[in-house]
Amino acid sequence: MKLKQPAFLPTNRQEMRALGWEALDILLVTGDAYVDHPSFGAALLGRLLVARGLRTGIVAQPRWTTPEDVSRMGRPRLFAGVTAGALDSMLAHYTAFRKKRHDDAYTPGGRAGARPNRAVIVYSNLVRQAFPGLLVVLGGIEASLRRITHYDFWSDSLRRSILLDAKADLLVWGMGEIPLVSVARALLQAESTGLTPDLTGIPGTAWMGRPEQVPEGRALIELPSHESLLENPRLLMQATLASEHHVQRGDAWAVQAVGGRTLVLAPPPPPPNSRQLDEVFALPFSRRAHPGYTEAIPAEEMMRWSINTHRGCGGGCSFCSLALHQGRRVASRSRISILREVQSLTRMTGWTGSISDVGGPSANMWGARCTLDPARCTRTSCLFPAVCPGFQVDQSAGLELLREVARQDGVRHVRVASGLRHDLALQAPRALKALIMEFTGGQLKVAPEHISENVLRGMRKPSLEVFERFLEEFRRHSEAAGKEQYVIPYLISAFPGCTEQDMRELADWLRARGWTPRQVQCFIPTPGTVATAMYFTGLDPEGNPIHVARSDAERLRQHGLLSPERGRKPVRCEGSARPPRSRRGGEAKPSGALAEGRKPDRAPRTGRPGRRPG
Repeated sequence: MKLKQPAFLPTNRQEMRALGWEALDILLVTGDAYVDHPSFGAALLGRLLVARGLRTGIVAQPRWTTPEDVSRMGRPRLFAGVTAGALDSMLAHYTAFRKKRHDDAYTPGGRAGARPNRAVIVYSNLVRQAFPGLLVVLGGIEASLRRITHYDFWSDSLRRSILLDAKADLLVWGMGEIPLVSVARALLQAESTGLTPDLTGIPGTAWMGRPEQVPEGRALIELPSHESLLENPRLLMQATLASEHHVQRGDAWAVQAVGGRTLVLAPPPPPPNSRQLDEVFALPFSRRAHPGYTEAIPAEEMMRWSINTHRGCGGGCSFCSLALHQGRRVASRSRISILREVQSLTRMTGWTGSISDVGGPSANMWGARCTLDPARCTRTSCLFPAVCPGFQVDQSAGLELLREVARQDGVRHVRVASGLRHDLALQAPRALKALIMEFTGGQLKVAPEHISENVLRGMRKPSLEVFERFLEEFRRHSEAAGKEQYVIPYLISAFPGCTEQDMRELADWLRARGWTPRQVQCFIPTPGTVATAMYFTGLDPEGNPIHVARSDAERLRQHGLLSPERGRKPVRCEGSARPPRSRRGGEAKPSGALAEGRKPDRAPRTGRPGRRPG
């Protein structure tokens, strides 16, 4: 059945009936406000499902004390999809020192507290109360990174798969378009034949099943059981590396025993090709918040004039969730698709002529591809310890794309706010020169994270020497352009393996250059990452003991070593870091990129609704 795309997906029964829909096929429940923009997961998936002929509605930020909000459009015919939204709800609520945050960029008015702690579990329970027996499918970043046994910083404990705690039927991990459409098709086919639906084996999904559901002859990764992890927490590193390998291989299945049952994880789906991504971004998004909201939503404002060109990141940084969620294989939109989106922006009400960002996880990875067989690859990063020869990207093509965007009628300014992977940028000197001279709007985000070699090694980041070479190129080209420009470096304190002496060395290095960073992220162990396993086990990936700043007192000391001295004004110098003051008074920000697709890296920071670059 072909459906007409509505101006907005329905959020209540009145809007359903205005569309002529008596009932929904699929209900999506999300912890974010409903903004009809491709950077918001529920909106993107909802539009795609409607394009497949499935009547889909959205309940955004429902009250969690009653199932009334969840049930207001009636029982959906096929299933309910549940997501915490673009951020893990615990990360959205608490700082590195477990203090409550005061704002939430995905909520009207930017207010905190519109979603519950552990939102996926709470929303799943609401759906089961409202619609007993309805199939519940989990998705989004919170579910994806908690798909196996994981360390939870906020309870300081190992928790089993969120699939069990939410008592859901299926979990979609990673980006959800391909798996969710496959789930809907399987249910429709079962409905037409009268057979019991078989949802096992859909790529990118996990369920509680049996080991024999893994097809014979397929590669199998056996994760340490939940019980063995409780008995021997050091095994968390082994489990995390195995989970990382499961994502990278692309053809392997994985299983984990828990409580006498078996968690089965199908292989990841192949990355979408350009045609598939183009189809998604061509859907008729209004790119605005639902008209029922009376207050502005900060994330909408930051994302409105930005263009997402690709997803996935070859960096594989140990603290970052991007490779675990979006994958290390970069999927890029076509040039034509991107230019059409630019043209659509110029026709929008409020258009000012400026595009705040054209990019993705790192702006200089558009069009990147791997020429190697992922089943044979043993690397944990395409860029560390050096750029892999199999990771190929024509950065000059990305530069020409930016120039073509800038030439479109109605476009006056184009900026790259998503930042660069600086080691990759140095491989294309001409493209880097043009990017700095033509498309840097005074500030450029780069993520060195630290300068200590042992800390950088644990992060899977390039050496200080590489960063200093980049800074020299930035200074030289900015001078040649006659522009006063600044690098904004992302820095992390209290990273596993980092000592106070390491932080002093970083502070001395910054001081020698007249840099006074206003914002430094104190490391937060987020579920599923290698860095979190390092924090919990006190081991590096090779099994060697490392120093870990565990107490809040030590974490604060490390963090404080990079805080500006009281009364000291920041020094502006070429290539220096001078980011704007935080609205939250310089508190620790989340480390890594615990986001679905794209997120504001603070609330708000700059115009780029993206992640830490590289």
